[in-house]
Amino acid sequence: MDEIIRAVILGIIQGLGEFLPISSSAHLIFVRYLFGFPEMSISFDVALHFGTLIAVMFIFWKDWLTYINGVYQKVIHKKSSFENNMFWYLVAATIPGAFIGFLLEEQIETVFRSSMVIIAFTLAIMGVLIYIGDKYAEKKYTKQTNFESLTFKQTFIIGLSQALAIIPGFSRSGTTILTARLMGITREASAKFTFLLSTPIIFGAAMLKADELIKGFNLELVVGIFTAAIVGIIAIKFLLSYIKNNGFAIFAYYRIIIAIIVLIKVFVG
Repeated sequence: MDEIIRAVILGIIQGLGEFLPISSSAHLIFVRYLFGFPEMSISFDVALHFGTLIAVMFIFWKDWLTYINGVYQKVIHKKSSFENNMFWYLVAATIPGAFIGFLLEEQIETVFRSSMVIIAFTLAIMGVLIYIGDKYAEKKYTKQTNFESLTFKQTFIIGLSQALAIIPGFSRSGTTILTARLMGITREASAKFTFLLSTPIIFGAAMLKADELIKGFNLELVVGIFTAAIVGIIAIKFLLSYIKNNGFAIFAYYRIIIAIIVLIKVFVG
């Protein structure tokens, strides 16, 4: 029963943290530290990623089909379209983050993940940057870029910034949304592109270690997948709805509060 409860808790954290700009990796590390949870097995880590993959595909499968159809129309009928362009924007934006993550993942795991202090500071710093960046975009850009007007340059720069997400506390969604906002992209477009961009990265992470998921498959993994998927769907829908009328300040405040709690735990006990 303890394993199932732990799977639910970690599934909730993964589902929320993967899509809200709060850093799933930092929260998973913090929760294990604060509550004494054992280190996650590779198979369980893959299960959580698989759950969030289900979530993002559940929300955006129609979008991906239209983009793939756009490519088909371009190749077969020589018909240019936004859908064809967006497919290749997403492909190009995925490459730098995936490449840098592949090269540096082991070093990041060793250097950063063992220090609660470093993770707490990166969580808080990114929270401040998200707040400032969002306010800056509101003041600087009287006319902001919507999703249909995104350019290759903008999406590629967002993809480059995604590489920072390998550092716990930065957050994939937080980093890419901040980068998009600094370029004058609307909140809604920033979030949607971020979610679409997460699809190939999550898919790749899950597929690379799919054999571990199969070998370790059990009830705990099923619960983790199911929880991460359901909570992920809720998180995506919530953020897309929330930012229509609100900024990202609430997430900045939250990140700073959590960082302070962890630092107090580290230094006071």
